[in-house]
Amino acid sequence: MEERRFLVQQPASRLDRYLAAQLPDHSRSEVQRWIKEGLARVNERPAKASLSLEPGDMVTLTIPEPPPTELQPEAIPLTILYEDADVIAIDKPAGMVVHPAAGHASGTLVNALLYHFPDIEGVGEGGRPGIVHRLDKDTSGIILVAKNPRAHRYLQAQFKARTVEKTYLALVHGHVSPKEGLIDAPIGRHPRHRQRMAVTPADKGREAQTEYKVLAFYGPATLVAAHPLTGRTHQIRVHFASIGHPVVGDPLYGRKDAYGLGRHFLHAYRLRFRRPSDEAIVELESPLPPELEALLKRLA
Repeated sequence: MEERRFLVQQPASRLDRYLAAQLPDHSRSEVQRWIKEGLARVNERPAKASLSLEPGDMVTLTIPEPPPTELQPEAIPLTILYEDADVIAIDKPAGMVVHPAAGHASGTLVNALLYHFPDIEGVGEGGRPGIVHRLDKDTSGIILVAKNPRAHRYLQAQFKARTVEKTYLALVHGHVSPKEGLIDAPIGRHPRHRQRMAVTPADKGREAQTEYKVLAFYGPATLVAAHPLTGRTHQIRVHFASIGHPVVGDPLYGRKDAYGLGRHFLHAYRLRFRRPSDEAIVELESPLPPELEALLKRLA
């Protein structure tokens, strides 16, 4: 179990709404279930979901481990960019979900990993063996996987300390100006569309920063290198949409797919981390997939 503590900074109506905003990776119904099970406390006292919070209140939530699931190995091909005794780096294609979830019980990266690396079963959280971070379904590129519990803890600590450097290539609508900058805007659950994230007031979301640099203009679009300093759900997509430059091919935060891409143009291009065995720095790169290269050539 994981214990999370939150100091209420501003008036926030109900306990369940407040916690749902602080935990965008979890649904409100999930948060309400935890509160009903007595896993939430306010000022060290058990609390109900409808409790009104006040500035200065300390909210403590114990997040239970996810229930175990029956994961099946599947003979799905993988492109391996790097491997040692502790770590695997996979070049994930667009369209592949990282781990089983509602609506995606099979065909995930985890199913493929269990086939190629059966020893990772039991490494890390239940239902997510070896997984230390994630990419959205339609985001391609580099994802790290731990092969043993020690490596899993070591990599998780790097991600938590924000020492893993990730660079994404994104094609966004419009011409971005200035050519270098920092998008610093909190991200939380969208107040009306629960499947979406949004830039929110500080008390409704979590801090989020994305550095970017314009690489080139392609017709009416801009190719940027984006470096997220934090790891919020849909961070790059939400941040660029918030400044009027949504990612090309992203119907959730932008426009209809005018180019017939069939996915959004977001690729985890470069990743830099310290190797668990000796703390040596490893830097990996993944080339743009053919469909993204082809779109750039069309626009050029």
